[in-house]
Amino acid sequence: MPVDLGELVDDLAAETAVTTSLVAGLDEAGWRTPTPAAGWTIGDQISHLAYFDDAAVISATDAERFAAELMSDVEKGLTADDVMERFQDLTGAELLSWFDQSRQKLCDVFRELDPAARVPWFGPPMSAASSVTARIMETWAHSQDIADALGVVRDPSPRLRHIAHIGVRALPFSYLANGRRVPTEPVRVELTWQDGELWTWGPPDAANRVTGQALDFCLLVTQRRHRADVTVEASGEVAESWLGIAQAFAGPPGPGRQPGQHERAV
Repeated sequence: MPVDLGELVDDLAAETAVTTSLVAGLDEAGWRTPTPAAGWTIGDQISHLAYFDDAAVISATDAERFAAELMSDVEKGLTADDVMERFQDLTGAELLSWFDQSRQKLCDVFRELDPAARVPWFGPPMSAASSVTARIMETWAHSQDIADALGVVRDPSPRLRHIAHIGVRALPFSYLANGRRVPTEPVRVELTWQDGELWTWGPPDAANRVTGQALDFCLLVTQRRHRADVTVEASGEVAESWLGIAQAFAGPPGPGRQPGQHERAV
């Protein structure tokens, strides 16, 4: 079935509304609240999303500029922490306005694209549909940091399937990012959604298997929870090694979270 890019953009807009609801009422002190990402405040999480929304728009509308400016910065050693530091003097109102405008621009631009159109990114190039899926994943993951900082528990939504999908598809990149050989053996992933529905990837008879709750898997592959604190199980050497390095995001491996940093899901 062809990908409906409009539906993906609608899901991104819905995820954006959750993020905005978390931060809209914060005072300046609230915007400076530390999050579980070491050295990052709530404001830093929002500036990160806005900056990379702008980058995604450039990737879709001006590939030469993306290569000349953004990829060049990365090749020179620019990190996400460096980007974050550029915008730490912005007020909460300025950050929220930037995020709102950048996200709306991104939605408007991508809604008009062919889902299969290729766009550059900081990892491998991807389709327009995959780029929007990645923005859903990034929004959800950074909003998890914000929710954790505020002590808020978000209601899981079926949009988690997008995050699980990109996490599964990123298995080869997880190995490459860690300087390891990409395994050739397939992995079967079976995740249980809240109503008992099973989300699956990979051949049913694969010797390597990953099973667990969909929410926990998403928390693991976005590195918002340590493996010790989620109910995700691996069977087989490849499945076991993958869960130790899984990352759904582009760029170098992150430090993740420490065991026991968050209460284990039950």
